Amino acid sequence: MSFILQVASWLAAPEHWVGSDGIPTRLAEHLLISGVTAAAAILIALPLGIFFGHTGRGGFLAINVANLGRAMPSLALLALMLPVALSLKLGLGFWPTFFALVPLGIPPVLTNSYVAVRQVDPDVVEAARGMGLRERQVLRSVELPIAAPLIIAGVRNSSVAIVATATLGAVVAGGGLGRYIVDGLARQEYPRLFVGALLVALLSIAVEVAFGVFERIAVSTGLRAPSETPDVHIQERPR
Repeated sequence: MSFILQVASWLAAPEHWVGSDGIPTRLAEHLLISGVTAAAAILIALPLGIFFGHTGRGGFLAINVANLGRAMPSLALLALMLPVALSLKLGLGFWPTFFALVPLGIPPVLTNSYVAVRQVDPDVVEAARGMGLRERQVLRSVELPIAAPLIIAGVRNSSVAIVATATLGAVVAGGGLGRYIVDGLARQEYPRLFVGALLVALLSIAVEVAFGVFERIAVSTGLRAPSETPDVHIQERPR
């Protein structure tokens, strides 16, 4: 009970809501690095996944790259990217964190977009072609609308993972909510540490809920996908 009171007292202190170390500032920093990283991962992985899924080419490569990305520890990547960023004079904080988190965000988007497009009913695709639709029209008007729920699920999983892992940026002098965790541990100020972890958890839940609401608005009930990234067992369809 006393620890809960300490946390409540820490949150109630006005100095923790203003200035460069205030909660709004740290939240904005966390959203910035998470948003930029997620956008980069989506811009890289989504076109590749859709291309591989539509053409049937590169599927083996896509799945193996995704599995490799999942196997990479983000902290190890951060340690590798730090000297690279320093040698390129990019500094500490943002860029090492960015380069470490992008590989974390790519696999869910790449895997889901590939699987989603590849598993569209081949009879539906052939029927669209039989109606005279070109390949771009088949992709845009048939495959992508059907694949959208699973693609959104991949983007959601990627974004939540990035938001939760962006706390590592504080290890290399970055900002964000991870500063509370790192500084709280260094100072043995455990209410600060707890607040940082709590805010990261709440932000991750908020991102999850936001994507769930977006999916409900954008996708019809019959097409909605589960939130999990699927196990990849691709049944190839003829092209």
